[in-house]
Amino acid sequence: MSIILHHLIPVYLASEKTQNSMVWGKDLVFEKGKKYQITAPSGSGKTSLVHFLYGLRKDFSGTIKINETHIAQASDDSLSAIRSNVLSCVFQDLKLFPYHMVSQNLEIKKALSSFSGALSIAEMTRRLGIYSKMEQPVIHCSYGEQQRVAIIRALLQPFDYLILDEPFSHLDNRNRERAFALIMEEASKRNAAIIMIDLHASPYFEPDENIML
Repeated sequence: MSIILHHLIPVYLASEKTQNSMVWGKDLVFEKGKKYQITAPSGSGKTSLVHFLYGLRKDFSGTIKINETHIAQASDDSLSAIRSNVLSCVFQDLKLFPYHMVSQNLEIKKALSSFSGALSIAEMTRRLGIYSKMEQPVIHCSYGEQQRVAIIRALLQPFDYLILDEPFSHLDNRNRERAFALIMEEASKRNAAIIMIDLHASPYFEPDENIML
């Protein structure tokens, strides 16, 4: 079980941005159960990589295969199955429903997956200090609180790979430690790979591989 990148290059990215990359234009394999830190300087295509992996964009050359499925050629049903059972993601822009309550944002994911391996929503929100915000619209939460909602939402489904795009950018040290501990606990339950993508290496993360985008 793996994610395989073969000569992946964004069609819009200038050649000088790809020459020294360990990702663009290379052969790369992400294996289940391993931890990867991808350090991505600004303008190097960090968020594009996340969107390519998740099947949100297809403006690239080369191939992405997830468990033998070619993402660029996958049907809507195949992509839906991958997103429901194989990939989970914390996006940089979070992709929450801003005018829904925090509880609704989380219950939607729980209802869609009916995954019983995760901790309860109540326990996760208490651990990350947002239980008191459950009946508040997301748009009225701080960005740090919204990040914690997005992290919990990503953990409420089965996954073999957890992709994190700057997941702690608006969290203080205490909340980063709490969020990271919860992520590691839930990933361990699934023997899942973690792919952490950020501008700088995280001091909380000890990856099996360090990769420069």
